[in-house]
Amino acid sequence: MIENQSGTRQRRRSRTEADRLASEYEASGLSREEFCQQKDVALKTLARYVTRYRKQKSEGNGPQRWVEAKVIGQNGCRAELAVLLSGGRRIEVKPGFDTDTLRLLVASLERM
Repeated sequence: MIENQSGTRQRRRSRTEADRLASEYEASGLSREEFCQQKDVALKTLARYVTRYRKQKSEGNGPQRWVEAKVIGQNGCRAELAVLLSGGRRIEVKPGFDTDTLRLLVASLERM
């Protein structure tokens, strides 16, 4: 933590943390003010993170993150799955979906 001019403490975030916050903001659907209030982040700080994050993405240098997902159906039923991607893109699949088609879709989105 570092102290700013007004004497309050600010948290120094790593580049990974800053990118994660920017990504979460873009996917949240919240206004900057609402997001900053919920995450306890200064507006100017979030603006800087989002600007840098968008620049990385537009240059094709955006972070490529995959996370493990567990699909748990209720009562042994297979569940529907929805994945919300940055930029507001959403992928939804229902039980019995064609995995080859999903692979093609993901590959197409990665080229964008």
